[in-house]
Amino acid sequence: MTRLRDIARQAGVAANTVSKALRDAPDLSPATKARIRLLAQQLGYVPDSAARTLRTRRTKLFGLVISSMTNPIYSRVVLAIEEGAHEMGYDVLFAHTLNIPEREEACIRQMLSRRVDGLFIAPVYRLASEVRIYQEVLARRVPTVVLGHTTPFCNQFINVETDDLQASYTVTRHLLKLGHRRIAFLGGPPATPWTQERLEGYRQALREANLEEDDKLIFTAGRTLEEGAAAARQILAEDSDITAVQAVNDLVAAGCAEAFLEEGFQIPRDVSIAGFGNILLGAHFRTPLTTTRQPKFRLGRAAVRTMRELLLGRQPESSRLPAELIVRASTGTPPAARQLRLLK
Repeated sequence: MTRLRDIARQAGVAANTVSKALRDAPDLSPATKARIRLLAQQLGYVPDSAARTLRTRRTKLFGLVISSMTNPIYSRVVLAIEEGAHEMGYDVLFAHTLNIPEREEACIRQMLSRRVDGLFIAPVYRLASEVRIYQEVLARRVPTVVLGHTTPFCNQFINVETDDLQASYTVTRHLLKLGHRRIAFLGGPPATPWTQERLEGYRQALREANLEEDDKLIFTAGRTLEEGAAAARQILAEDSDITAVQAVNDLVAAGCAEAFLEEGFQIPRDVSIAGFGNILLGAHFRTPLTTTRQPKFRLGRAAVRTMRELLLGRQPESSRLPAELIVRASTGTPPAARQLRLLK
């Protein structure tokens, strides 16, 4: 293993000079630093991260806690965070909560034990006004960026989020402009603020169109393909007179659409379906889904910019980014006969 003194001997300088060159100290000439760094690279020198941590009290590590990498929304967010961290000279430790509060606490506690310099957390949402592990992060003053909406237990932290209310409102307006008046809304887990914002956007658009809200058109569908299919079967079992479905995300929308297709319905001739999120599945579904494009990569970059400000001791503002309506083949004008019933 190559050590500083080995590089110093080859370069004909003191070990302290090598150390200064490798940490870009200002009192060495650029030529000297370049020569020593090239020699270190040629000799295969790898810095001792443990020694660096002891010296600087910085681990050059970020902790990233998300529900799961199988959630397609996070793939580009994580890519942006990892790229930004690399540009800053940081490595990223990943942990998955699987949306289980106890596992989330264990994941965050593990990051704290590794003395990460900053945390990116996509919270496991619940109705509690206070969560012990978040209070501990706050007490330790670990720079933290929440990925998504804040709610009482985490509203002390800076966050980056999508303007879900406006995006959902835009989807409902799109369906209304096509002529739909009976639009079902398939919501996600009730405790999640993104479900609440998307539902409020839907309701706001109905109110502006002077349409009465009908609670019978609002279903709790969860967040998965299977839950979307179950919600579609519930709609069919109730002989609903809906002509369109607005789903809380693209997975729910695709599951719902699949269930309708299996029953012999055609999309959008018999029923229009819109999702939310613009994941890859939606674009390549049998009937490509109308949806909203969440700014996933930009959210990740905004999170990194916010973290950089926090590390500098500044107080940045939270970021709320707009989403864009993407109209595809799954939405059209309503059928002449509104009644949506099981085909015989």
